[in-house]
Amino acid sequence: MLSDLPQATRHLVVSYSEIRRAIGIIGFLLPLLLGPVGWFVFGVEIQDNMSNYYHTPLRDIFVGTLSALGIFLFCYRGYDWVENWTANVGSMAVLAIALFPLDPDSDPMVQSSISGYIHMFGGGLFFLTLSLYSLFYFPNSRKSEFEQQPHEAQRDLVYRLSGLVILLSMSAMGVYLFLLPAEWKLIWNRYNLLFWLEWVALWSFAAAWLTKGQLIFADIAIDLLAITHDRLRALRHRGEHP
Repeated sequence: MLSDLPQATRHLVVSYSEIRRAIGIIGFLLPLLLGPVGWFVFGVEIQDNMSNYYHTPLRDIFVGTLSALGIFLFCYRGYDWVENWTANVGSMAVLAIALFPLDPDSDPMVQSSISGYIHMFGGGLFFLTLSLYSLFYFPNSRKSEFEQQPHEAQRDLVYRLSGLVILLSMSAMGVYLFLLPAEWKLIWNRYNLLFWLEWVALWSFAAAWLTKGQLIFADIAIDLLAITHDRLRALRHRGEHP
């Protein structure tokens, strides 16, 4: 049980889970704050894409939420150096999205500033790192005697479905940005296609992190011990001590 663990280790386990939950909660809330809340509370219409909210009264929410997400990703530590660097790359990518805005009222693929192109590159890199966590890191992080848990199969299904949906959303965004004729883009712009695809990708990402953080399909007592075991193993692998 968690209460039987040393106090320092208990803090480690709780902090580790809370970072995952915070990342998932931010991913879940961001589309809601920008879309429905922005529309009904602040009178800001749904934008063509989430990046355009930088140029609306919701700028502080957009920048502040993404900056918080970047900080949590930077603080996150995985099971090996590859996963750690993936989190760091994701952190830098999301901070680039927050701090380097798209040009106002522009086609995302046609930017007149370096800031706009940095934003576009950061967006693609950010969603790519999210898919890596869902498809590879989270499903493969159980390599111990705690691997078979009551809800482990369901959690793995959530991870892989989340990663697949993120990749499908990215593919749809790529088709829209690179392959769709200009007249078709005008039609889909009326329905804010990019905004909804980004929403789907963010909620898929949030589902994976909330599941890993034990807010979905939770096996509390067993999983806390598993997190402790895997985290301590990672620390030993890097030559650190808790």
